[in-house]
Amino acid sequence: MKNSIKSILGIVFMAAILLSCKKDENQVFFQGGTNPVLNASSTAAMVLLSVNKDNPALTFNWTNPNYQFNTGISSQNVNYILQVDTTGANFTNPKMQERSISNDLAVTLTVKELNTFLTKMELQSGVAHNMEFRIKSTLGNGSVPLYSNVLKISVNNYLDFVVEPPGTPNPVPFQYADGNLWIVGDAVASGWSNPLPAPYDNTQKFSRAGGVTDVLHYQADINFNATGAYKLIQTQGVWGTQYHALDGNAKLSGDFEKRDADPAFPSPGAGLYKVEINFQTGTYKLTKK
Repeated sequence: MKNSIKSILGIVFMAAILLSCKKDENQVFFQGGTNPVLNASSTAAMVLLSVNKDNPALTFNWTNPNYQFNTGISSQNVNYILQVDTTGANFTNPKMQERSISNDLAVTLTVKELNTFLTKMELQSGVAHNMEFRIKSTLGNGSVPLYSNVLKISVNNYLDFVVEPPGTPNPVPFQYADGNLWIVGDAVASGWSNPLPAPYDNTQKFSRAGGVTDVLHYQADINFNATGAYKLIQTQGVWGTQYHALDGNAKLSGDFEKRDADPAFPSPGAGLYKVEINFQTGTYKLTKK
């Protein structure tokens, strides 16, 4: 009986060893890759003009990084990100811009798309900026990043915005007449009344942060309730041209757009807050006072 038990245990032990070896043989190990080589249709200095906004500006193309594994060249999806930053920042600038590109090895940017990178970075318009471009490649799960060479291009941008500001555009560029902005919702004292009754039509109204000529930056000191939500309107009694958050959970900062849609901006919590609305970057920021 003892011999039988020993024989059975021996068979089980050998099977375990063979199974372990088989598992080791099936493990996949990353063995390296080749950094992409980035090229551009031009690296000459560029002056961007709004009248050409829909025209192609630059085409970037890059080589396949050929991710290598012990099982051969990767058949996984490879994702690419075009990174844009100012020269000298070494792609560490908090305002560095990125654009995701699925599995392609090239991308063409319009004048507006290229200009939007600089707009979101809030770089002064009408001035030449030394910009740097590179490609970051990763596998489909975001692992094993590889970086291309860096291309340097001087770009002179024009004044633009990510989200259209309130008001009616005049023939003079970036002069918006009658640009008003109010906050409404159950996160504030007025509730969802639209139009706002007195005195909320005054106490919940924004002003242009840089004065009457600054049509891209608005601010206001607002008392918030502990809970609730809010939206921004530019015309009393009208919801169709409202501004709403892109993330209904982003309380203190985030992105927004102009559209009659949800989600609403969430209340930051009870108290007085400075609310800053930046149409140039399409972002908002709340700071408790």
